[in-house]
Amino acid sequence: MENKKPSDVTTLEEAFGELNLIIDKMDDHDITLDDSFRLYQDGMNLLKFCNNAIERVEKELIILEENISETM
Repeated sequence: MENKKPSDVTTLEEAFGELNLIIDKMDDHDITLDDSFRLYQDGMNLLKFCNNAIERVEKELIILEENISETM
């Protein structure tokens, strides 16, 4: 199975799945240095996507909590 490009991932779950695939491929002892570096770059891009998605949800939760406490 071919990895999706990090720019093709649309959900956090997809990103985690792709990260798992990348880790599995990087564990292969026959991987070339070029492939390893490309996978590393893809993994770092996916981690950035994950961090941004988690931060966005955290901000939404803070706003939701503030709105709930204002109505009480």
